[in-house]
Amino acid sequence: MGTPLNQQALDQLFLSARSYGKFEATPVDDATLQRLYDLLKWGPTAFNAQPARYVFVRSAEAKARLEPALSAGNKEKTLAAPVTVIVAHDTRFHERLANPKIRELFEANTGLVEPTFFRNSSLQAAYLIVAARALGLDVGPMSGFDAGLLNQAFFPDGRYQVNLIANLGYGVSDSPAPRAARFSFDEVAEIR
Repeated sequence: MGTPLNQQALDQLFLSARSYGKFEATPVDDATLQRLYDLLKWGPTAFNAQPARYVFVRSAEAKARLEPALSAGNKEKTLAAPVTVIVAHDTRFHERLANPKIRELFEANTGLVEPTFFRNSSLQAAYLIVAARALGLDVGPMSGFDAGLLNQAFFPDGRYQVNLIANLGYGVSDSPAPRAARFSFDEVAEIR
C-alpha cells in the first residue's frame, strides 16, 4: 500500500497538533477552503453516503447570525477566527445515493438513516480536521453551541442539522491550553 509518513508529517497531523482558541488575523482564502474540501471528500463513509454539509462562516453578516447560538465561552474566539465551519448532516442523504438498491435499503429501514448520517458526518468532521492540518491550517473544534438556534439561523427548512463547529485559521502559538494527558494503549485497547 503506502509508505509511512515521515516524523514531520506525523507531528503536523497529530503529535504536535493542538486545538486553537486564538488565530492570527490572516484570512483563509476561497482556494484554501476548496482545497480543504477536495482533500476531506476522499475519506471513506458508509455506502459512500457523504452526509456532511459544510458552511464556511467568514463574513461579518454570517458571524452575526452565528453569534446567538454560541456558548458564552466560545463567542469571543469564534467571532475573531478567520473562518468557522459548520459541519452539518443531511437528514435525507440517502435520496442522493447513486445506487438505487442502497436508497431502497434506507427507505425500507428508516431506523438506519439517523445513525448513518450522524456517524458518517462525524467521520467527515474528523477528516476535515486532518485535512486542515495537512494544509497548514490550525483548527479549534467545538460543541459549545445551541444546535436549535444554529439550525434555525442556517438551516431553517430542517433538512440539514448541525453536528459540530470548528474555527479555522493560523493559530496564535500561545493560545492552546497545556496538553492534557492521553490514555495509554493498555488502558483503552486490547489485541485479541
